Amino acid sequence: MKYIAICLTAAVCLATVSVTTACRRKEREAPPVATPTVALNHEKAPLGSPLEITYKFVVAPDAKFDENYRVMAHVVDTDEEMIWNDDHNPPTPTREWKPGQTIEYTRTIFVPVYPYVGEATIQVGLYSLTTQKRLPLSGENVGQRAYKAARLQLQPQTENLPSFFKDGWHPAEIAEHNQTVQWNWTKKDATFAFRNPKKDSVFYFDVDNPSSVVTEPKHVQLTLNGQPLDEFVVQPDHQELKRIPLKAAQLGQSEMAELRISVDKTYVPALVPASNSKDPRELGIRVFHAFIDPR
Repeated sequence: MKYIAICLTAAVCLATVSVTTACRRKEREAPPVATPTVALNHEKAPLGSPLEITYKFVVAPDAKFDENYRVMAHVVDTDEEMIWNDDHNPPTPTREWKPGQTIEYTRTIFVPVYPYVGEATIQVGLYSLTTQKRLPLSGENVGQRAYKAARLQLQPQTENLPSFFKDGWHPAEIAEHNQTVQWNWTKKDATFAFRNPKKDSVFYFDVDNPSSVVTEPKHVQLTLNGQPLDEFVVQPDHQELKRIPLKAAQLGQSEMAELRISVDKTYVPALVPASNSKDPRELGIRVFHAFIDPR
Protein backbone atom coordinates (compact mmCIF):
# COMPACT_ATOMS: atom_id res chain seq x y z
CA MET A 1 0.00 0.00 0.00
CA LYS A 2 2.85 2.35 0.86
CA TYR A 3 4.37 1.69 -2.58
CA ILE A 4 1.06 2.48 -4.28
CA ALA A 5 0.71 5.71 -2.27
CA ILE A 6 4.20 6.79 -3.25
CA CYS A 7 3.49 6.07 -6.89
CA LEU A 8 0.25 8.01 -6.79
CA THR A 9 1.97 10.98 -5.14
CA ALA A 10 4.71 10.90 -7.75
CA ALA A 11 2.14 10.73 -10.52
CA VAL A 12 0.25 13.72 -9.13
CA CYS A 13 3.46 15.72 -8.80
CA LEU A 14 4.48 14.77 -12.32
CA ALA A 15 1.10 15.79 -13.66
CA THR A 16 1.27 19.10 -11.78
CA VAL A 17 4.73 19.81 -13.16
CA SER A 18 3.56 18.89 -16.65
CA VAL A 19 0.54 21.21 -16.44
CA THR A 20 2.64 24.05 -15.01
CA THR A 21 5.29 23.57 -17.68
CA ALA A 22 2.63 23.49 -20.38
CA CYS A 23 1.09 26.73 -19.07
CA ARG A 24 4.45 28.44 -19.02
CA ARG A 25 5.25 27.16 -22.49
CA LYS A 26 1.90 28.44 -23.72
CA GLU A 27 2.60 31.93 -22.30
CA ARG A 28 6.09 32.01 -23.82
CA GLU A 29 4.77 30.98 -27.20
CA ALA A 30 2.31 33.88 -27.39
CA PRO A 31 3.75 36.24 -30.02
CA PRO A 32 4.97 39.60 -28.71
CA VAL A 33 2.96 42.58 -29.93
CA ALA A 34 5.76 45.16 -29.56
CA THR A 35 9.30 45.78 -28.36
CA PRO A 36 9.44 48.44 -25.61
CA THR A 37 12.41 50.63 -24.67
CA VAL A 38 12.78 53.49 -22.20
CA ALA A 39 15.29 56.37 -22.32
CA LEU A 40 15.92 58.86 -19.50
CA ASN A 41 17.36 62.36 -19.73
CA HIS A 42 19.29 61.69 -16.48
CA GLU A 43 20.71 58.40 -15.24
CA LYS A 44 20.82 59.84 -11.70
CA ALA A 45 17.82 61.61 -10.22
CA PRO A 46 17.56 63.14 -6.74
CA LEU A 47 14.24 62.74 -4.95
CA GLY A 48 11.89 65.57 -5.93
CA SER A 49 13.68 66.34 -9.21
CA PRO A 50 12.13 66.31 -12.70
CA LEU A 51 12.78 63.31 -14.90
CA GLU A 52 11.96 63.11 -18.59
CA ILE A 53 11.06 59.57 -19.66
CA THR A 54 10.91 58.68 -23.34
CA TYR A 55 8.83 55.59 -24.08
CA LYS A 56 9.23 53.77 -27.38
CA PHE A 57 7.24 50.82 -28.69
CA VAL A 58 8.20 49.16 -31.98
CA VAL A 59 5.03 47.38 -33.05
CA ALA A 60 5.44 43.79 -34.26
CA PRO A 61 4.76 43.12 -37.99
CA ASP A 62 1.69 40.96 -37.24
CA ALA A 63 0.38 42.79 -34.15
CA LYS A 64 -3.34 43.49 -33.70
CA PHE A 65 -4.99 45.31 -30.81
CA ASP A 66 -8.62 44.58 -29.98
CA GLU A 67 -8.87 47.40 -27.42
CA ASN A 68 -6.99 50.44 -26.15
CA TYR A 69 -4.42 49.08 -23.74
CA ARG A 70 -2.81 51.11 -20.96
CA VAL A 71 0.94 51.42 -20.47
CA MET A 72 2.20 49.96 -17.21
CA ALA A 73 5.35 51.72 -15.94
CA HIS A 74 6.56 50.66 -12.50
CA VAL A 75 9.70 51.90 -10.77
CA VAL A 76 10.92 49.20 -8.35
CA ASP A 77 13.77 48.94 -5.86
CA THR A 78 16.38 46.18 -5.65
CA ASP A 79 13.87 43.97 -3.78
CA GLU A 80 11.34 44.34 -6.61
CA GLU A 81 9.12 46.49 -4.38
CA MET A 82 7.32 49.26 -6.27
CA ILE A 83 8.43 52.81 -5.38
CA TRP A 84 6.00 54.59 -7.67
CA ASN A 85 4.23 54.08 -10.99
CA ASP A 86 3.76 56.13 -14.13
CA ASP A 87 0.88 54.11 -15.59
CA HIS A 88 -0.76 56.08 -18.40
CA ASN A 89 -2.64 55.96 -21.67
CA PRO A 90 -0.28 56.44 -24.61
CA PRO A 91 -0.90 59.60 -26.70
CA THR A 92 -1.74 57.36 -29.67
CA PRO A 93 -4.32 54.75 -28.52
CA THR A 94 -3.17 51.17 -29.15
CA ARG A 95 -6.14 50.53 -31.46
CA GLU A 96 -4.44 52.97 -33.86
CA TRP A 97 -1.01 51.29 -33.68
CA LYS A 98 -0.04 49.82 -37.05
CA PRO A 99 2.19 46.78 -37.68
CA GLY A 100 5.83 47.85 -37.97
CA GLN A 101 5.10 51.35 -36.63
CA THR A 102 7.27 53.04 -33.99
CA ILE A 103 5.35 54.81 -31.22
CA GLU A 104 7.55 57.26 -29.29
CA TYR A 105 6.70 60.02 -26.80
CA THR A 106 8.16 61.73 -23.72
CA ARG A 107 6.59 62.31 -20.32
CA THR A 108 7.98 64.50 -17.54
CA ILE A 109 7.47 63.33 -13.98
CA PHE A 110 8.80 64.58 -10.66
CA VAL A 111 10.49 61.87 -8.63
CA PRO A 112 8.40 61.30 -5.49
CA VAL A 113 10.07 62.05 -2.17
CA TYR A 114 10.17 58.44 -1.00
CA PRO A 115 12.32 56.89 1.78
CA TYR A 116 14.62 55.06 -0.63
CA VAL A 117 17.86 55.90 -2.41
CA GLY A 118 19.89 53.56 -4.58
CA GLU A 119 19.41 51.60 -7.77
CA ALA A 120 15.93 51.35 -9.24
CA THR A 121 14.53 49.63 -12.33
CA ILE A 122 11.75 50.75 -14.65
CA GLN A 123 9.49 47.91 -15.75
CA VAL A 124 6.96 48.37 -18.54
CA GLY A 125 4.03 46.47 -19.95
CA LEU A 126 0.67 46.83 -21.70
CA TYR A 127 -2.50 45.83 -19.87
CA SER A 128 -6.24 45.75 -20.42
CA LEU A 129 -8.40 48.13 -18.39
CA THR A 130 -11.26 45.61 -18.46
CA THR A 131 -9.48 42.33 -17.63
CA GLN A 132 -6.16 43.66 -16.23
CA LYS A 133 -4.40 41.02 -18.36
CA ARG A 134 -1.05 42.02 -19.87
CA LEU A 135 0.08 41.52 -23.45
CA PRO A 136 3.30 39.69 -24.35
CA LEU A 137 6.19 41.97 -25.36
CA SER A 138 9.75 41.42 -26.52
CA GLY A 139 12.38 41.89 -23.84
CA GLU A 140 13.48 40.65 -20.43
CA ASN A 141 10.33 39.38 -18.73
CA VAL A 142 10.81 39.68 -14.96
CA GLY A 143 7.46 37.98 -14.29
CA GLN A 144 3.78 38.45 -15.09
CA ARG A 145 4.70 40.13 -18.39
CA ALA A 146 6.51 43.05 -16.80
CA TYR A 147 9.61 43.89 -18.87
CA LYS A 148 12.80 45.47 -17.60
CA ALA A 149 13.35 48.63 -19.67
CA ALA A 150 15.78 50.97 -17.87
CA ARG A 151 17.84 51.53 -14.75
CA LEU A 152 17.94 54.62 -12.61
CA GLN A 153 20.03 55.76 -9.64
CA LEU A 154 17.90 57.56 -7.07
CA GLN A 155 19.80 60.11 -4.99
CA PRO A 156 18.99 61.99 -1.76
CA GLN A 157 16.91 65.15 -2.05
CA THR A 158 19.90 67.12 -0.72
CA GLU A 159 21.54 66.68 -4.14
CA ASN A 160 19.06 69.19 -5.58
CA LEU A 161 19.96 72.85 -5.92
CA PRO A 162 18.85 74.67 -2.72
CA SER A 163 15.77 76.85 -3.32
CA PHE A 164 12.87 78.33 -1.36
CA PHE A 165 9.66 80.34 -1.69
CA LYS A 166 10.77 83.73 -0.44
CA ASP A 167 7.68 85.98 -0.36
CA GLY A 168 4.25 86.29 -1.92
CA TRP A 169 3.28 82.65 -1.28
CA HIS A 170 0.56 80.96 0.72
CA PRO A 171 1.40 77.89 2.85
CA ALA A 172 1.64 74.50 1.13
CA GLU A 173 -1.48 72.38 0.72
CA ILE A 174 -1.77 68.62 0.18
CA ALA A 175 -4.37 66.79 -1.91
CA GLU A 176 -6.92 65.03 0.29
CA HIS A 177 -6.74 61.67 -1.49
CA ASN A 178 -3.12 61.71 -2.64
CA GLN A 179 -0.42 62.75 -0.19
CA THR A 180 2.18 62.97 -2.98
CA VAL A 181 0.35 65.90 -4.64
CA GLN A 182 1.25 69.25 -3.06
CA TRP A 183 0.93 72.87 -4.17
CA ASN A 184 1.33 76.51 -3.15
CA TRP A 185 -0.84 79.41 -4.28
CA THR A 186 0.87 82.65 -5.23
CA LYS A 187 -0.41 86.11 -4.44
CA LYS A 188 -0.28 88.75 -7.18
CA ASP A 189 3.52 88.77 -6.97
CA ALA A 190 5.75 86.02 -5.59
CA THR A 191 9.51 85.45 -5.39
CA PHE A 192 11.28 82.14 -5.88
CA ALA A 193 14.90 82.24 -4.68
CA PHE A 194 17.65 79.71 -5.35
CA ARG A 195 21.38 79.25 -5.12
CA ASN A 196 22.95 80.41 -8.36
CA PRO A 197 24.37 77.42 -10.29
CA LYS A 198 26.29 79.89 -12.52
CA LYS A 199 25.75 77.73 -15.59
CA ASP A 200 23.04 77.07 -18.16
CA SER A 201 19.99 75.53 -16.48
CA VAL A 202 16.30 74.81 -16.99
CA PHE A 203 13.47 76.19 -14.87
CA TYR A 204 10.60 73.69 -14.54
CA PHE A 205 7.40 75.52 -13.63
CA ASP A 206 4.29 73.35 -13.13
CA VAL A 207 1.14 75.49 -12.66
CA ASP A 208 -2.61 75.68 -13.14
CA ASN A 209 -5.62 78.00 -12.77
CA PRO A 210 -8.35 75.84 -11.15
CA SER A 211 -11.04 78.32 -10.04
CA SER A 212 -14.58 77.17 -10.78
CA VAL A 213 -16.03 80.67 -10.37
CA VAL A 214 -13.38 82.89 -11.99
CA THR A 215 -12.98 81.43 -15.46
CA GLU A 216 -10.72 84.01 -17.10
CA PRO A 217 -7.21 83.17 -18.36
CA LYS A 218 -4.35 84.57 -16.29
CA HIS A 219 -1.33 86.25 -17.80
CA VAL A 220 1.94 85.43 -16.02
CA GLN A 221 5.19 87.37 -16.32
CA LEU A 222 8.54 86.06 -15.09
CA THR A 223 11.58 88.20 -14.34
CA LEU A 224 15.02 86.92 -13.36
CA ASN A 225 17.19 89.17 -11.24
CA GLY A 226 15.00 92.09 -12.31
CA GLN A 227 15.24 91.34 -16.05
CA PRO A 228 12.32 90.04 -18.19
CA LEU A 229 12.55 86.28 -18.66
CA ASP A 230 9.28 84.92 -20.07
CA GLU A 231 5.51 85.41 -20.17
CA PHE A 232 2.61 83.08 -20.87
CA VAL A 233 -1.10 82.56 -20.29
CA VAL A 234 -2.55 79.96 -17.92
CA GLN A 235 -5.97 78.82 -19.16
CA PRO A 236 -8.76 77.92 -16.71
CA ASP A 237 -8.72 74.33 -15.43
CA HIS A 238 -5.59 73.50 -17.39
CA GLN A 239 -2.36 72.34 -15.77
CA GLU A 240 0.76 73.30 -17.71
CA LEU A 241 4.42 72.43 -17.27
CA LYS A 242 6.78 75.11 -18.60
CA ARG A 243 10.45 74.36 -19.33
CA ILE A 244 12.24 77.68 -19.45
CA PRO A 245 15.96 77.79 -20.35
CA LEU A 246 18.18 79.95 -18.15
CA LYS A 247 21.51 81.12 -19.57
CA ALA A 248 24.51 81.52 -17.28
CA ALA A 249 24.76 85.18 -18.34
CA GLN A 250 21.15 85.76 -17.20
CA LEU A 251 21.89 84.21 -13.81
CA GLY A 252 24.83 86.55 -13.19
CA GLN A 253 27.55 86.04 -10.59
CA SER A 254 25.70 86.59 -7.29
CA GLU A 255 25.55 83.61 -4.92
CA MET A 256 21.73 83.73 -4.91
CA ALA A 257 19.28 84.41 -7.74
CA GLU A 258 15.64 85.48 -7.61
CA LEU A 259 12.82 84.72 -9.99
CA ARG A 260 9.78 87.01 -9.75
CA ILE A 261 6.33 85.70 -10.69
CA SER A 262 3.65 88.30 -11.46
CA VAL A 263 0.00 87.47 -12.24
CA ASP A 264 -2.30 90.03 -13.88
CA LYS A 265 -5.50 88.82 -12.17
CA THR A 266 -6.08 87.56 -8.63
CA TYR A 267 -9.24 86.91 -6.66
CA VAL A 268 -10.38 86.44 -3.07
CA PRO A 269 -12.83 83.50 -2.83
CA ALA A 270 -14.65 85.04 0.14
CA LEU A 271 -15.50 88.11 -1.98
CA VAL A 272 -17.00 86.08 -4.85
CA PRO A 273 -20.62 85.21 -3.92
CA ALA A 274 -20.79 82.29 -6.34
CA SER A 275 -17.81 80.59 -4.67
CA ASN A 276 -19.68 80.00 -1.39
CA SER A 277 -16.32 80.23 0.38
CA LYS A 278 -14.93 82.00 3.44
CA ASP A 279 -11.36 81.82 2.15
CA PRO A 280 -9.91 85.36 2.62
CA ARG A 281 -6.70 84.76 0.68
CA GLU A 282 -5.66 86.61 -2.47
CA LEU A 283 -5.05 83.86 -5.03
CA GLY A 284 -2.99 84.14 -8.19
CA ILE A 285 -1.95 80.83 -9.73
CA ARG A 286 -1.45 77.40 -8.18
CA VAL A 287 2.13 76.07 -8.35
CA PHE A 288 2.84 72.34 -8.07
CA HIS A 289 6.55 72.46 -8.84
CA ALA A 290 9.17 75.19 -9.20
CA PHE A 291 12.55 73.62 -9.85
CA ILE A 292 15.94 74.76 -11.17
CA ASP A 293 17.77 71.97 -12.98
CA PRO A 294 21.43 72.77 -13.74
CA ARG A 295 22.34 69.23 -14.85
